Amino acid sequence: MPRRNPGTDFRPDWFARIAVNTPAAERRAASLPARRSLKREWQAAWLLNAVRCIDLTTLSGDDTPDRVARLCAKARRPLEADHLAAMGIEGLTTGAVCVYPTMVAAAKAALGGTRIPVASVATGFPAGLMPLDLRLAEIRHALDQGADEIDIVISRAHVLQGDWSALYDELRAMRETCGPALMKAILATGELKTLTNVARASHVAMQAGADFIKTSTGKEPVNATLPVSLVMLRAIRDYRDRTGFAVGFKPAGGLRTARDALNWQVLMAEELGRDWLRPDLFRIGASSLLADIERQISHYVTGRYAALHRLAAG
Repeated sequence: MPRRNPGTDFRPDWFARIAVNTPAAERRAASLPARRSLKREWQAAWLLNAVRCIDLTTLSGDDTPDRVARLCAKARRPLEADHLAAMGIEGLTTGAVCVYPTMVAAAKAALGGTRIPVASVATGFPAGLMPLDLRLAEIRHALDQGADEIDIVISRAHVLQGDWSALYDELRAMRETCGPALMKAILATGELKTLTNVARASHVAMQAGADFIKTSTGKEPVNATLPVSLVMLRAIRDYRDRTGFAVGFKPAGGLRTARDALNWQVLMAEELGRDWLRPDLFRIGASSLLADIERQISHYVTGRYAALHRLAAG
């Protein structure tokens, strides 16, 4: 387990001169799928690793305790037991379950006896357009219900107006309210307009003490993309080089296929190294992704693809 990021004083000089070359970032990201060809047992191993890094998520208006219980059952046993036995794998679970604050208690009850953490979105998810005191109260409510991790959303207006000190103060207050619970800072990158804004917001979030920086809520028109992720990972690397602290990364929204899971892991390995391929530093926010990974694992074990209706849904 890496040392937890304590944050720093507000240091705008660390990011004020950043200007991202967008075409270069897009070219670099576009080259990733061809850089490593993962086949057969190597592909299966990388897909199993992706499973243990998934924050299995339900954030729908019609969520119920029963739906959350089904999701938690899937988190406890994300792949067919026969397939895991054939590969000699035991004890595989997802990295966490992510729900709304009102569903935290149901998730905790369903995950009793496991080490699977419950993550709760908070602070006016997804828009974040609530007074700060109410956003902090929502964090406290989620913690009172038993949440182990809090996925907060930032005020996009602070970024768009370049008010970096206000963004830092807001995030610092959230970090203090989270206490021992991990704080994942959702930047909602699809609404930040430029990659330069993404880089600067990433630095501010880490200076404020974020344990993870996360791309998206999953509710924006554009969610996780490889160019955005590349910029955020390089900010993480810069922060580690300055402070010695490792900050985690969570892409969310838009990752639906096993190929996506492989591409993002290749990006992590190439930009930050193998240490960032563990669930304490890498999470994937997803709901439908797991089904496609299951199909690929089924094909690896049996030589044929399973029909989607044969795969247990969360």
